[in-house]
Amino acid sequence: MRQKTLSVCFLLALNICLQGQRSFAAVKPHALISESMVLQEGMKVPIWGTADDGEKVTIRFQGQEVSATAKDGKWLVHLEELKAGGPFEMTIAGSNTIHFKNVLVGEVWVCSGQSNMEFQLRSSAEPEKVIAESKNPMIRLFTVPKTPASAPQHRVQGKWQICGPDTAASFSAVAYFFGRDLQHARHVPVGLIHTSWGGTPAESWTSLPALEAESSLKYLAEQQIRALGDYPQSIDKYIADLTKYRQEISQIDATKHDLPSPAGPPANPARNAWGASTLYNGMIASLIPYAIRGAIWYQGESNAGRAHEYRTLLPTMIKNWRTDWQQGDFPFLIVQLAPFTKILPEPGESDWAELREAQLHTTQVLPNVAQAVITDVGSEGDIHPRWKEPVGSRLALAARALAHGEKIEYSGPVYESLHVEGSKAILSFQHLGGGLVAKEGALTGFTIAGADRKFVKADADIHGDHVIVWSPKVEQPVAVRFGWANYPVVNLWNKAGLPATPFRTDDFPIVTEHHKRVNR
Repeated sequence: MRQKTLSVCFLLALNICLQGQRSFAAVKPHALISESMVLQEGMKVPIWGTADDGEKVTIRFQGQEVSATAKDGKWLVHLEELKAGGPFEMTIAGSNTIHFKNVLVGEVWVCSGQSNMEFQLRSSAEPEKVIAESKNPMIRLFTVPKTPASAPQHRVQGKWQICGPDTAASFSAVAYFFGRDLQHARHVPVGLIHTSWGGTPAESWTSLPALEAESSLKYLAEQQIRALGDYPQSIDKYIADLTKYRQEISQIDATKHDLPSPAGPPANPARNAWGASTLYNGMIASLIPYAIRGAIWYQGESNAGRAHEYRTLLPTMIKNWRTDWQQGDFPFLIVQLAPFTKILPEPGESDWAELREAQLHTTQVLPNVAQAVITDVGSEGDIHPRWKEPVGSRLALAARALAHGEKIEYSGPVYESLHVEGSKAILSFQHLGGGLVAKEGALTGFTIAGADRKFVKADADIHGDHVIVWSPKVEQPVAVRFGWANYPVVNLWNKAGLPATPFRTDDFPIVTEHHKRVNR
């Protein structure tokens, strides 16, 4: 009887083991390759996943059939250019067969940044009406879990969801409005991959090799590498200190003394969302090489104290993503920082203004980069303005222009040149959008300075395609600034209905010029 029981137990254990092996051997696509996904039209589309070495994996989709053999537990195939539409069916076959019945083909956008990108639709302005009208099976949503990591990851958790009241409410408001307007304009399916984390700096979203390759940013990578290297020793010290603490308190009468609390364990730098590269590793690398049309980016508040450095950091991050995705200079669309903090009565220096300048600078030094200016949707007391619809809508305009070549105006006026005649400064602009206009009253937000570099409030007027700026306090102007404040009060727009970007005509030293990060 005992022998029979042992045999039964052995067979049960063997069966469980074999089941585990079969489970491991099963073909498994990457989490982005799943039911309800949107695949990118008009380019080669990678489909990839895991399987046993030597296993043949075959994908059938839109009349195509492609195969690959798994090596080192991984397989990858490429579908040729796909036509927009759907829903379609996809079959992935190996030792097992997977059917996806609700696949769309259209365009896919990565939506990333910090808290203003993370800001949910349910918290935006007039959410009840917007959420009630959000049902659209041609829009699909994927949210990447918050996952810092010390090295690039190849897997991601999550699933595609069909856009509607139950799913859109907790999704990124900016990303939703962007996708909604883009889908309505282009009449193709839109897939939105939301990957953001509130309060995080741009270096967290940039790879260590990219930071190391840029001399002025190398210190950020070195700080993180040092922190990772020191962590095991910090843990050893913590354990030793905790052991000593326990020994000491064991000899104290707890009823007669207030016992001190032990020090907590050191933070793991690999799990620090503010550490250089941790979010690139866990929340960007894990999406590559999923085919995308482009990216939208709402971030910068956490880098405002190092705005001058951001002039290098943001372009470095964009080039990093483009290099690793291997899809060329895909469109990268930035949201300029919204107005924030108390409105000041007099001109002064501003790190937020310097950050906005760094964002504008990025559009000028890299191809296929644009920005959405939102000087009209700020809040003095809230770093998270609730009006997200104009933000997403302006990003969608830029996407239509940059990604699809539509002949539409996608930008407000952008400063081009300064010409001085006597006491008058004459400004020229790009992106006139049918003409310059002052929205609601006389022009505001301009300051002017002479050789002493002291800026004062200025009068301004529109003359055709130019703005003339002057002040009785400045006889010979040398520089003009517009919207140069944490909270700019400005009203220069174009007739296309888009606000002008803040700017300065000078290159005077700025307050963040020598600021660097102190590792946290």
